[in-house]
Amino acid sequence: MSEDPIALEAYEQLAEAYAKRIDTKPHNAYYERPATLSLLPDVKDLHTLDAGCGPGVYSEWLINQGAKVVSIDASPKMVALAKQRLGNDHDIRLADLGRPLEFTDEFFDLILSPLVMDYVKDWHASFAEFYRVLKPGGFFIFSVGHPFSDYLYFRSEDYFQTEKVGSEWSGFDPVKVYVPTFRRSLGSLFEPLTASNFVIEKVIEPKPTEEFKKADPRHYEELSRMPAFICIRARK
Repeated sequence: MSEDPIALEAYEQLAEAYAKRIDTKPHNAYYERPATLSLLPDVKDLHTLDAGCGPGVYSEWLINQGAKVVSIDASPKMVALAKQRLGNDHDIRLADLGRPLEFTDEFFDLILSPLVMDYVKDWHASFAEFYRVLKPGGFFIFSVGHPFSDYLYFRSEDYFQTEKVGSEWSGFDPVKVYVPTFRRSLGSLFEPLTASNFVIEKVIEPKPTEEFKKADPRHYEELSRMPAFICIRARK
């Protein structure tokens, strides 16, 4: 279905610095995460896939809410950091979302994939896999870069083209690393969902929280006028 994940090398370099800041970095902790969590149903006893778990912050939240969680990530270092955070009893696996998933049909009640799918080019294949492993009525909840803000940020010449772009991340001091990603249009975001037979239930263009305002006033003003991310809940 795909080659190796395009941002794997970058995240291997970022992993430890990322894990140290993920709980308090404003764009994550006080912006994307509250919006994405607001889309979740009651997760108690739900078989849940944390698809692109990183260092395990979402998996930890899900476990604390009573979910039965399997966590996967393409980065060996992120998998190791998630094991440190969650303990060896938790099911954490190395897996690439651009390839077939090693789960039986209709295995999960919920798939959560925050800020991960921007690193996967072929959403048709990935979403078809998510649909396959979800039970009827199951939820797929994910967040990605907002197509409009990404179009402006990367100064793209063709909004409608799905293209490989990238930028240097400096927010995880002391590490600075170039992170490649895929930019796509709003239509290219929704079409693979409907093509995979998902029903789109809710879309959030988040605004920053008051905690964000206290931590980062400058970006608070920017994000109050234009979203950086978009968060989506779909259902099988």
